[in-house]
Amino acid sequence: MYIISKNRNLWTVAGFLISGMGFVAIVLSLVGVQLSILTWIDKPGRLFGFLIRLLMIVSGIVLIFLSQTNLEDEPA
Repeated sequence: MYIISKNRNLWTVAGFLISGMGFVAIVLSLVGVQLSILTWIDKPGRLFGFLIRLLMIVSGIVLIFLSQTNLEDEPA
């Protein structure tokens, strides 16, 4: 956990980018548009693409939560 506490701001920004990109990708897929970076996600199928986008949102939120939690002050 030392790596996360050392680069707290970097992990927070990465979490926001991952979750934001997942959210934007879901909204755009409802309209029928795709981000060019994420076109490979829909190759296996639309359900797989939707699940990967949800996983992006959840993993970004988890990254944000872990980077903002101070685990060093927790009692053992």
